[in-house]
Parts: sequence; structure tokens; C-alpha cells
Amino acid sequence: MEKGIFIEKIPKLKDPILVAGFDGWGNALDISKSMAAYLIRKLKAESFAKINPDLFFRYDENRPFVNIEEGILKAVSPPGGSFHFCPTGPKGRDIVILKCNEPSLRWAHFVEELFSLCEKVGVRTVVTLGGMYDNVLHTDRIISGIASTEELFSKLKKQGVIPINYQGPGAIHSSIHFQGLKRGFECISLWCHCPYYLQGTTHFGLLSSLASLLSFLGNFELDTQELDSNWKELNRQVQGLIEKNPELRTMISEIRKAKVQGSWASMKGSIEKGQKVIHLEDFLKSR
Repeated sequence: MEKGIFIEKIPKLKDPILVAGFDGWGNALDISKSMAAYLIRKLKAESFAKINPDLFFRYDENRPFVNIEEGILKAVSPPGGSFHFCPTGPKGRDIVILKCNEPSLRWAHFVEELFSLCEKVGVRTVVTLGGMYDNVLHTDRIISGIASTEELFSKLKKQGVIPINYQGPGAIHSSIHFQGLKRGFECISLWCHCPYYLQGTTHFGLLSSLASLLSFLGNFELDTQELDSNWKELNRQVQGLIEKNPELRTMISEIRKAKVQGSWASMKGSIEKGQKVIHLEDFLKSR
């Protein structure tokens, strides 16, 4: 079968950990892909492998991005993804970062190729990142997850990660985790809980908390000052909009009351079909 991942070179890494961020269904507020991009940029990670887009994507669903200037087609960029690596210093684990669109096709083959690459570069720990919309406040920083062993999840729990209980449609994260278990890999999937009303923005506060958790898992340093500063400014804007808009105040008040009364856990993710969802981006654009 045709190669699914083109490897340009095999980096020499020290006890590396793979962090995978996907665009698509499990990428609320762009948390997953933004975290991968942030790691690549802040750690100055170097690309070493690319996804073969023709094998894993339907172009009619994930259309290529084109750049046309003055009537001249300059570039066509198909969907896909790339792997990057970065040494983190003498004490930390090196990092492999996957930034990728969620595959549309051949998930089993994609996962097979992913773990084949992991074995070639020495990765034994795989962390997938996700974001889900939830009935939470913008001031909450809730991260839930799953892990391959109770001992591993115990470490996550000490960092404030909540265990996931879920039945329903799955993302590529679950397929990776399931196959990783069979192969004896240490697998973790982390999910940030994102408020519905922040749609169209980036929750820098959640990204900061996720970054801190990843630095703990990999035992490396990661500067979150930029994320914290961006969140401080966005939070200021959000609070200003809430104060001026009765509809937003009412919605947030209801979430807060449910949380205080103990019914918050049961209402998480329970927005009914057809119920009005306020997108904060609508208010930000009108300013």
C-alpha cells in the first residue's frame, strides 16, 4: 500500500513523547491544533515528516487552500499534517509534535503508520489533545482525560485532570488510544472543556493550563507568559461584553447557578437541539 507518512529524516531523540493536535470534530475553540502550533513555535521544533494527503483526506470535505494574486495561481496547499521534533534540554524528555487535520479516510491505516513512525523515533508515550464545547464558564479551566493505566491516570488526577465517562461518537483520538494499548504504548488523551459562548475566539487561559500540564508530563519548561497575557486581555473584553448584554448575563448566571447547586455535572454537554447558542464572536465583531 502507498506510504501514508513521508519521513524526510529520523531524528535522534531522548525518551521522546508524542503530542498530537488535530483540527476537526474534536477541536473546539481550536484548542487542539492551536496547542500543537504553539509548541512548534515556542520550542522552535523542526519538521521531519509529512502526512500523505491523498490517502487520508476527501478533498471535497477538506478542500485545498489556494492562493491567487492578481489573477495568478500562486499555490495550492492540500489538507494534511506534519511531524516536528524538539530536544528540550538535559532533564526533560524530547518532544515529537503532530499538527494535523483529522483524517477523513483510512483511520486504521493512519494509526498503523503513526505508530510505525513512533517506533522508528523511539516514542513510547502518546498524548492526543482535544477540545469539546460544554456548559462551563469562561473562567473555568476544566481538563478531562483518559489514560492507558490506573497508575498513569493517578498522576493526571493529581494535576487536576477529571476522568472521562462517555458513550457516543468518537474522534481519531480514540482509535489512536485503542491501538496504542494493544501495542503496549503509554497513552493519554486530554480534553479541554470550552464554553459555548466563546465560539469564534481562542481560549488562551485553557491553552495555558494545557501547556503547563504537557510540560509536567514531559518534564520540560514551557513559557506560557504570552498565553497568560492574551487571556488577561480577552477576559477583560469578555467581562465588558457580559456587563453590557442582559442576554449574556442571564445565560452565564444560569450556568453559575447550576454549578453552585450541584446540578452542573448533569447539565454538562446537555444543550438541547435547537436551543439558542450565543456566539461571543457576534458581539466582538459588532464592536
